[in-house]
Amino acid sequence: MMKSLESKGIVIRPRYSFKKKEISPGEYKIVDLDLPNTTESYRLYCMRAIASDVKESVCRVPDTAFDEVAYANVPTTSYELPDGQTIEVGADRFKVPDILFNPSLSQTIPGIDGFADSIPVRGLQRMVIDSVNKCDVDIRKELFSNILLSGGSSSILQLKERLEKEVLEESPQAARVKVMASGNSVERRFSVWIGGSILASLGSFQQMWFSKAE
Repeated sequence: MMKSLESKGIVIRPRYSFKKKEISPGEYKIVDLDLPNTTESYRLYCMRAIASDVKESVCRVPDTAFDEVAYANVPTTSYELPDGQTIEVGADRFKVPDILFNPSLSQTIPGIDGFADSIPVRGLQRMVIDSVNKCDVDIRKELFSNILLSGGSSSILQLKERLEKEVLEESPQAARVKVMASGNSVERRFSVWIGGSILASLGSFQQMWFSKAE
């Protein structure tokens, strides 16, 4: 998302790098702050946090594979950056999340050329299927019907439906695919830890763990 915005000439200004000064009621002027000791890694971290919020706020997982022509005239969505500039995000609000399923799409965004070539990158559906296939054959059917999505994305329902569809198309015919996601964003974000704490609190779990001595 950062590279997509940068390719359109949009400058993401970290929150620490400016302040707003009121010059008249309701009208503000942006004043740059000089902070020479700020590291490059912190600057990037702050910029990525803003780009991540843009992604969470305006992006939506498309129902089918992204097509440049089909989404060419899609209506844009507005987003106000911390410094007050309003940006319009068009087709990229569907393209960026579709990279989850089709990593090669990343090569169409300026600045990410060769990303999918440099390392082996699989789509989300392929990762799920490969993970299930590495498990014992007797539990694969049960795993296909218990795929759990976590994370705080507002687009989680679209992601759930798309993943279920993609996994179903590529999985064995006998598999019953079911993807689940909690309606509570906090619960989704911490679901791994919640599940771990429930498991650790069971009396039977104490007979299953390995001690340090063992």
